[in-house]
Amino acid sequence: MFQTAIEEKYKDGDIIFEEGSSGDWIYVVESGAVEISKIMHGEKEVLLELGPGEIIGELGFITKMPRTATATAVGDTTVGIIDPISFEQEFNRLSPDFQAVLISLATRLKETTEAIYLMKKISGEK
Repeated sequence: MFQTAIEEKYKDGDIIFEEGSSGDWIYVVESGAVEISKIMHGEKEVLLELGPGEIIGELGFITKMPRTATATAVGDTTVGIIDPISFEQEFNRLSPDFQAVLISLATRLKETTEAIYLMKKISGEK
């Protein structure tokens, strides 16, 4: 499906990437699971858990903005790092108009997600 440059193995609780870090890589979960979480009200809030075949880190990579959440291994987990050169080449084959639409879509999704968490934080909702 995706051309991966390398595989990385993580143990339970290892952080794959942290909220606010640079979005330099896109990952595909090859085995195990990955928990996606954010810090809200000073506490970690788990948003979802992803398994084999799922993609993580795509928003930060596409938008070139900091990561919106932290990805943590659940149990022994292997992720493949999608080859960024191959991904960029594939992306660049798209028309400039379609690239702009995808970047806009990813940026709006990221901004909407952040706005929802900000509203929850302000309202004290968990």
